[in-house]
Amino acid sequence: MPITSATAANSASNGTAAAPIMLELVDEAGNTIGTAEKLAAHQAPGQLHRAFSVFLFDESGRLLLQQRALGKYHSPGVWSNTCCGHPYPGESPFAAAARRTYEELGLSPSLLAEAGTVRYNHPDPASGLVEQEYNHLFVGLAQAPVQPDPEEIADTVYVTAQELAKRHAADPFSAWFMTVLDAARPAIRELTGDAAGW
Repeated sequence: MPITSATAANSASNGTAAAPIMLELVDEAGNTIGTAEKLAAHQAPGQLHRAFSVFLFDESGRLLLQQRALGKYHSPGVWSNTCCGHPYPGESPFAAAARRTYEELGLSPSLLAEAGTVRYNHPDPASGLVEQEYNHLFVGLAQAPVQPDPEEIADTVYVTAQELAKRHAADPFSAWFMTVLDAARPAIRELTGDAAGW
């Protein structure tokens, strides 16, 4: 991974403990107003912070889902979109989305396009944490094999729109999944075409 000022500030060096992960706090219009430590930003009632969500599709128009690793402190074991996370302070959402997709899934999207933003407030009843996020959405294509980091991802699967509906009814999904999916649907339809059914 290339080292940038943002990644260098959030990486451990010389065997020392990593510095706390900091998030960018924003106002309702998405303007940066400060920073907060990651866990503190998610403590109820939550602090509005910048985030991103990625939806990658194969050439057949199937969506790549990930099941979050059981060891994650927030929403472990649930299914969610291809990748989601938070830009480091000063890092663009696009760069953060590309970086985390590679870190979590071991692939770089062959196409990644902005798909708007969505603001939401989703409490997680299991952990008591709250997602107060101003979320930047991205859609793209995955044309390389997935090599998930087991610390981040327990499983992956490609699904059609119809398969997703069945899986969503049967399996636990992240609290934010349907909110970000619905907000990204216009860009998803533009990417995959009407026949894919998104």
